[in-house]
Amino acid sequence: MGAPLPKQYLKLGDRAILVHTLERFLDHPLISGVTVAIAADDELWPALAASLPQVHQVEGGAERCHSVLNALASLRTTLADDDWVLVHDAARPCVHADDISRLITTLKDADCGGILGTAVRDTLKRCAADGAIEETVDRARVWHALTPQMFRYGWLHRALSEALASGALVTDEAQAIELAGGVARLVEGRADNIKITRPEDLALAECFLRAQAEET
Repeated sequence: MGAPLPKQYLKLGDRAILVHTLERFLDHPLISGVTVAIAADDELWPALAASLPQVHQVEGGAERCHSVLNALASLRTTLADDDWVLVHDAARPCVHADDISRLITTLKDADCGGILGTAVRDTLKRCAADGAIEETVDRARVWHALTPQMFRYGWLHRALSEALASGALVTDEAQAIELAGGVARLVEGRADNIKITRPEDLALAECFLRAQAEET
């Protein structure tokens, strides 16, 4: 982002990105609790935490997979193996309540779980290290993986534990499930569920939030 603050603390309107994101789940009628993984040396979170007393905090880890596993471990005495957990990126403040509801209702009877995704619309190219195009990739069955990703607690805890024990730094929960032999399902989500990664994404997220507010 090239910003003076971690991106989750940058402002969208009058609130930090992280606050927007947390509120999407705190305000959802099907969500019973929210846990956030925070770096041990994070000096900015306490100011936000004061206004979000209902959010449970755990210490984050070196990578996403470590942070998620820490959060799951903190819920070991609270959840049963068949209970559902949703994992979401802090930098996705535009996730729509309809997408959260669709994910939950579609997967509520699944054995393992699944994720939100959007179909790839652009032509895809595979390139060499020097930028030379090697081939055009068939996009017919290729999807962008989004969050939330929703899995049964026992499945996800075991899958992430096994992945890390084997040295695999999985980049999302579905990958851990795949390595553990589970089958994750894909549920189509909205294209406005963007992850803020580059400076121009801030303006785009503001536009999406305004448009969503006008829908209600």
